[in-house]
Amino acid sequence: MKLPRNAFLSKQWKRIPEKRRLPVAVYATTQILFLLWWAAFFPGALSYDSITYVWHVTTNHWESNHSVVYDSLVWLSLNTIGDLWILTLAQTVAMSAALAYCSVTLRAWGVRQRWAAVAASVPALLPPTAVFVIFVWKDVPFVIGAVLAFGAAGRLAARRARGRQAVRDREFYRTVGLLFLGFLSLALFRNNGMLVAVVAAPVLLIALPSMRKWVLAATAVPVLIFGLLTSVIYPAAGVKTPPKDAVYAFFYADIAVAYGQRPGFFTKEDKALMSSIAPLSHWKGRAANCYNADWAMESPPMNRPLAAERNDELMALWKRVMKRTPDLVVGARVCRAHIAWAIFPGPKELRANTLLSDPQTSKTLFSYLKWNDDIKHSEYRPKLKIRPLSEPLHKVADFSWRAFKVPQLQWLLFRGAIWCYASYLIVLLYRRRTKLKGTLALVSVTLGLQLTVLAANPAPLWRYMIGPIFLGILLLPLLRAKPNFGPTPDPEPSQPTESQRENPDSDPESNPDPDPKPTPTPVA
Repeated sequence: MKLPRNAFLSKQWKRIPEKRRLPVAVYATTQILFLLWWAAFFPGALSYDSITYVWHVTTNHWESNHSVVYDSLVWLSLNTIGDLWILTLAQTVAMSAALAYCSVTLRAWGVRQRWAAVAASVPALLPPTAVFVIFVWKDVPFVIGAVLAFGAAGRLAARRARGRQAVRDREFYRTVGLLFLGFLSLALFRNNGMLVAVVAAPVLLIALPSMRKWVLAATAVPVLIFGLLTSVIYPAAGVKTPPKDAVYAFFYADIAVAYGQRPGFFTKEDKALMSSIAPLSHWKGRAANCYNADWAMESPPMNRPLAAERNDELMALWKRVMKRTPDLVVGARVCRAHIAWAIFPGPKELRANTLLSDPQTSKTLFSYLKWNDDIKHSEYRPKLKIRPLSEPLHKVADFSWRAFKVPQLQWLLFRGAIWCYASYLIVLLYRRRTKLKGTLALVSVTLGLQLTVLAANPAPLWRYMIGPIFLGILLLPLLRAKPNFGPTPDPEPSQPTESQRENPDSDPESNPDPDPKPTPTPVA
């Protein structure tokens, strides 16, 4: 990294160890950029979910249909400063640190420092990714966890590529710890986030054969913690479980899709059950779209309390539908996960839904004031709006956000599918060019994010696939990366060398200027 021109800054820069300059530069750059967005949308961008979190924690309506951990952070922010800005500020700090960490991971794979810094800084500059970070959303720490897990998995894989997979030094244990922290964040900040670990685990076990027990611990323990919290600790603490009409909404939507396409397959008893909960015109009409399960659950006309009461009957109907027309049920699930696999948006009427939630203040607090007296009379209601620290800065930031929402760019900036495919291709080309082992680990988190949305997704919302956009941007420099260490075989596990025992923190991965003329080892 080049030294700053200012004399004082140059002096301070020289005090930073050479191997630390890249992450320090990336952290400083991204933090400054995020702070500008944060000031423009102070105290943070809001959505319907943001108001829900505040309602949960200020009226003792704690429920596990959203992340209880994130609700706790909202509660902590409101009860320390009486506002939400400290939470969104913390999110910018955490994301900046995660991006700085990933820049060093890229360097370990042969990416030049300048390009590693650029790639890690771009998400803090682009409006879709930068504004996302300052939303009051559980999805923000979820994505931060994904970025951290990606960086740690890449560090472990780089050890294998360098032939150091058998070395167990402090750096190794720190990396495993950060991998665990990343997957724990994925599990705790989204209710289906533990599926990312379930999908990523076998990929990492294949890519890192000599680290399997550590990888298994880093991926399996977060899943166990999530299960313990949801099944034991949360209920014991008085946190309410989601109502059945919310848990099984996907299944009701499947029934609607099947009825909309093949109503003749439904018996009089089936129709009687359905019509008792919502008019058949609703089941066959708006609810029968395969893109958005939320439309099926609109209340009214859907009698959601009655649906929860008669859930067992509805699930029995779903099983009959699944047996009669499995193609329609599977097709509905794939269609509903459109945001996860399709590059371009679906029907025109769904494009606005894809970009749901602008960083703006809603006069009705996203309809909450129409039905919720707790929020209407809440002492925090004046805080639930954007109060920019700089009006000119807000105007520029808001204009940038809206300009980037142009439909012609939506496939690139608001849909993660294209970045999933780009990531797989980039890593494949890098593997073929360098013959390095362990590169599969670089797409483990991306694959987990994509397949998790494919498995269970209520609507084609952009935030569900924003994680792959961050990771795809980070992987772009691999197209020109030139690792200066040759492909290595997997040696038998051995004890650390004498120099490694004396200096357990030494690690060639973190050295920005390794020996420029190493002797490559032939591929085994």
